[in-house]
Amino acid sequence: MSSPSPYQPARPAGVPADTPMVAPRRPRFRTTILWVVLVGSALLSLTAITRETGLPGLITGSVLAAVPVFPVVAAFLWLDRYEAEPPPLLALAFAWGAGVSTFGALVINTASLIAINNAGGDLTHAAVFVAPVVEEALKGAAVLLILLMRRREFDGVVDGIVYAGMAGIGFAYVENVLYLGRTLADTGSGGTVFVFLLRCVVSPFAHPLFTAAIGVGIGVAVRSRSPLLRLLAPVAGYLVAVLLHGAWNWSASSGLAGFASAYVVLQMPVFLAFIALALMARRREGKLVAQHLDIYGRTGWLTQAEVAMLASLPARREARGWAMRTGGTESRRAMRDFQELGSELAFLRERMARGTASPDAASTEYAMLATLSTLRSRFLPRPAHP
Repeated sequence: MSSPSPYQPARPAGVPADTPMVAPRRPRFRTTILWVVLVGSALLSLTAITRETGLPGLITGSVLAAVPVFPVVAAFLWLDRYEAEPPPLLALAFAWGAGVSTFGALVINTASLIAINNAGGDLTHAAVFVAPVVEEALKGAAVLLILLMRRREFDGVVDGIVYAGMAGIGFAYVENVLYLGRTLADTGSGGTVFVFLLRCVVSPFAHPLFTAAIGVGIGVAVRSRSPLLRLLAPVAGYLVAVLLHGAWNWSASSGLAGFASAYVVLQMPVFLAFIALALMARRREGKLVAQHLDIYGRTGWLTQAEVAMLASLPARREARGWAMRTGGTESRRAMRDFQELGSELAFLRERMARGTASPDAASTEYAMLATLSTLRSRFLPRPAHP
């Protein structure tokens, strides 16, 4: 006997057998050149860092810098539960931040330091006025690249925050390797512990948070029909990222007391505001799923129980558990794909309502509905035969 569950789906009427199927998003990259650029940039950054830190500093820095990566990545993935972004795209954003962004920043920031030094200027100006402009442009380029390559994967503010966050995490990891390894080589383990606490424990969300402002701007632009807003929103997001980054670097160059004051007065409120914004954006996604899937519940493509389940994260979790208990791993996988594709369908429907969908949206919608029917048959318990 199967375990009881608040989610009990029913079989709707069948659909034409020859309807083309749409798989949940599993993008495959054929752009080998892009990955060559990513790996090549990462190797060049690694070489440059090793020259400054030495091999012991590189190894120590790499291990310590990895400590905050996993919880920060987990936090962004937790935010992105209604429509989980494809792992290859998340990896692309992380790799871009860790490779292209760090190498570009090393080259441009070093050149700016040399230029400022030769001009007799204050070297802290590079950290406050040059680095934020350069680094946020390079990290934000990862979000723009994904939007241009995989427009279907980008549905709004939450997606922008997640992709931007991944690029920021990749950048922060490599930068932390540099600072930790350099400190070990220059001052020994005592200074390394201090830098680890400051960068990896106290402020692990700094770079992801800065770049998330760009993701918000691009996410707003994606959802807008206004050409002016599509232009201004990403620019505004970039400017906010630069200002936050510049303020952070300024506080770091103001000594420990200045950093602590800025952390309490500026950084913590900004961080809390970002959390509130992200949670509001995710809650809005749930409402959009319920709103745009309702039509399918009223026309028989989905049951009302399925619509309610797809719009609720706790109900989704319960449904996956129910599928696992009644049908095992394959049934759970089908339920997970059903949920992901259901979210995709809701956001496609929203783009159609807003007039921002692609010309083939209607055929894609029909194929998604047919695929949902097929997935449903894989997790529904088969009737017992006497």
